[in-house]
Amino acid sequence: MAGRIQGLLQDSQAYPLSGYFRSDISGDLLQKYSIGQADTFINNVSHAVEDDDLNYTVTGLAILDQHGPDFTPEDVANFWLWNIPVLRTCTAERIAYRNFSLLIPPPRSAVYRNPYREWIGAQIRADFWGYAALGDPERAAEYAWRDASISHIKNGIYGAMWVAAMLAAAPFVDGEREVIRVGLSEIPADCRLAADVQEVISWKDAGCSFDEAVSLVHKRWNEQNSHHWCHTLSNAQLVAVGLLWGETDFGRSICRAVQPGFDTDCNGATVGSIFGMMHGTKAIPEEWTSPLNDTLETGITGYRMVRISELARKGFDLFLKHRTS
Repeated sequence: MAGRIQGLLQDSQAYPLSGYFRSDISGDLLQKYSIGQADTFINNVSHAVEDDDLNYTVTGLAILDQHGPDFTPEDVANFWLWNIPVLRTCTAERIAYRNFSLLIPPPRSAVYRNPYREWIGAQIRADFWGYAALGDPERAAEYAWRDASISHIKNGIYGAMWVAAMLAAAPFVDGEREVIRVGLSEIPADCRLAADVQEVISWKDAGCSFDEAVSLVHKRWNEQNSHHWCHTLSNAQLVAVGLLWGETDFGRSICRAVQPGFDTDCNGATVGSIFGMMHGTKAIPEEWTSPLNDTLETGITGYRMVRISELARKGFDLFLKHRTS
C-alpha cells in the first residue's frame, strides 16, 4: 500500500501527499496503480461518502441517544442487527454480527471463531465515545470498552479506549504528546499497545525524522501481511506518528497518517478527529471542508444523508444532557 501510494503521488507530481487524492490524472497512471473505481475521489464527490469508520461514529451517537449513558454491550449488538446491513461491516465486526445472529451474545461474540479480534475495527468506532465524555477520559474509555467488547479483546479493546480517552482530553491539554499520554493512562501500562506507542514517542525524542519514523514502522510490520496491515498495534503506531510529526498542521497531520500506508482511511480519520478536537474548526482549512458541503452519507438506518453540522450539534447536546449522569 505505501509503495503504491508513494508511486502514484510521485508519478502525478503530488508527492508528498498534501491534499485529497484526485482521479483526474492520466489513464495510464490509473491503470498502473489499479485504480478502477474513482467515484469516491474528491473531484467526483459533492459530499462525504459512506465509510465504515463514519458509520460507526453515527452509530455511537444513535446508541447514546436511544439508550443513554447506561447502554450495554447487548444494546450495541442489537443496534447493529437492526440498523447496520451486514455487508456494511468488515472483519471482526462481520464475525461478531454473524455471532449475534447465531444468538452468541457479548462478550463471547468477540472470540468465537474471530481471528480479527485484535484488529483495528474497535479503534475506529471509538470517536463518538470521546466526544460524549469531554473532559472525562476515564468515562470515555469505559464507554469505548463497552462498545469494543462485543467484537474485540485485549489490544483490540485497548486501542478503542486509547482513542476515546485522547478525544475526551483533547480540548483541554497542551500538545499532541500530552494527549497521547492521557490516552495511555486509561489502558494497562504493561500492554503491547502502550509499549508500541511509547516506542514511537522514543523515536521522536531521539530526533528521528518523519521518514525515519515511517521506515521504523515498516521494519517492524509487514504491510503485505494482512494481519499486520489491519492490526491495532501497527496502525496505532501510525496514529502516533501522524500526531507527533504533524507539526500542529491539520493537513500535514492527516497526510502523514495516510501516506505511510497500512489502514489509511482509519488512521487519517483518527488523527484528524483528535486534531480537530484539540484545535477547533478554525484550524481546519476550508480546502478540506468545502468540497464536502456539510453533508455526510451513511449506511445507518435513519441517517442516510445528514448534515455534518447537525450531527455535531446533536452530539454536543447529548454530551450536555448526560455529562452529570
